[in-house]
Amino acid sequence: MELRGRVALVTGAGRRLGRAIALALAGRGMTVAVHYHQSIEGAEETRSRIVAGGGRAELFEADLRDAEAAHALPGRAVAALGQLDVLVNSAATMQRLSVEETTPAAWDDIFALNLRSAFFCAQGAIPALRASRGRIVNIADVGGLEPWAGYAAHCISKAGVVMLTRTLARALAPDITVNAVAPGAVLLPEDWGPEAGDHLRQTTPLQRLGSPEDAVGAVLFLLEGGDFLTGQTIVVDGGRLVR
Repeated sequence: MELRGRVALVTGAGRRLGRAIALALAGRGMTVAVHYHQSIEGAEETRSRIVAGGGRAELFEADLRDAEAAHALPGRAVAALGQLDVLVNSAATMQRLSVEETTPAAWDDIFALNLRSAFFCAQGAIPALRASRGRIVNIADVGGLEPWAGYAAHCISKAGVVMLTRTLARALAPDITVNAVAPGAVLLPEDWGPEAGDHLRQTTPLQRLGSPEDAVGAVLFLLEGGDFLTGQTIVVDGGRLVR
């Protein structure tokens, strides 16, 4: 897919990996619908950086834990920007909760954002993406492929994103490709100390932590070069799954 002149919706684009993806797509000449919920200042910074680089971006606020809001978001982007060619489901939460600590309310909150919102955003985007023969990229997590006891609901929700990707790929072919990127330690949780980073570095086969650019590179590959790929999850983890 030639990205220049096309339109992308990136959820959770006000911070962390979502912002990095939005900036990279704008750098490829895409107009970016910058979704945010609570991080208005971060979303405004994302837009400002895109505009400063000569690109175009518009802000869209929505609480994606509300399934109706998630479903409506792509249509709002189309109404404002005229089309939609790419959906990147990046919005997520990562909460440290063991099995014993996980309450029904916490479970519902995690699944509503990490998994359900991606489904309903994709559902809402289908008409526009079919018209443009567009692409969906879901941001999964290496935690969806290996169990982390301290992040039980997070891991299970991200495993769901992997199967969501496969199911949507089967359902939406041949008009829309659907793939996922599962980052490892490309951005550590904000409440982790340096000891956690050192441990991850030492136990990763490539002997380093990743960067947002590592995950962004996989997203760009799926959009620009993944013409014959659908239903796949690219793991970007420095080899942790094979250690």
